[in-house]
Amino acid sequence: MSALFLLLLVVGLTASAQNAPEVLRPPKGSQVAIVVFEDLQCPDCRRAAPLLAEAGRTYKIPVVRHDFPLPMHNWSMQAAVFARYFDTKSKTVGNEFRDYIFEHQLEINPDNLRSFAEKFAGEKKVDLPFVVDPDGKLAALINADKNLGTSIGLNHTPTIYVVSNKPSGKPFVEVVDRSQLYQLIDSMK
Repeated sequence: MSALFLLLLVVGLTASAQNAPEVLRPPKGSQVAIVVFEDLQCPDCRRAAPLLAEAGRTYKIPVVRHDFPLPMHNWSMQAAVFARYFDTKSKTVGNEFRDYIFEHQLEINPDNLRSFAEKFAGEKKVDLPFVVDPDGKLAALINADKNLGTSIGLNHTPTIYVVSNKPSGKPFVEVVDRSQLYQLIDSMK
C-alpha cells in the first residue's frame, strides 16, 4: 500500500508542476526565477525591489516583473504606462525606469510624474512623446498583467513568487517572509 501511495504522490506532484499557470514558470532557459507583481506607487514594492534585484544578481536568475497597479494609488497606472513605453526601447531601460521611480517615489505626485519621466528619458537619451500611449496598447498590456494576477488570486503588492521548472515538487512558492527569500530560492533549485 505504501508503494502505491508514494507513486500517487510523485504523479500528483509532477502533475502539479505541469499544471502551474504559465506566469508561475521560469522563462525558457532558466531553471528558477523570481516573479513579482508590483505597483510603482506601493511603498512595500519600493522596499522589496532592491532585495529582488540583489537576489537575481546573486543567483544569476531572472526577475520577471508584472504590473499590478492598485486602484487606490493615483499615479501608479500612469507610471506603469511610462515604464511600458521605456520597455519598448529595451526591457533594461524599462526596468531601470521602474527602479528610478521607486528611488524617487516619496517625491512623486500626479502633477510631477511626467517631469520625472522626462528627466529619466533625457538621462537615457530617449525621446518621450507628448502622448505616450495614444492608442492604449501600453495600458492594455498593463491591464493584461493585472488580469493575469487577478486570475491567480492576487490582491496585494508586492506579490512575489520563486518559481521552478523542476519536474517534481511544488513548481512555485509565494514569498511571504522576504527574509526567507534566499532559502526559498535554494530549495527551488
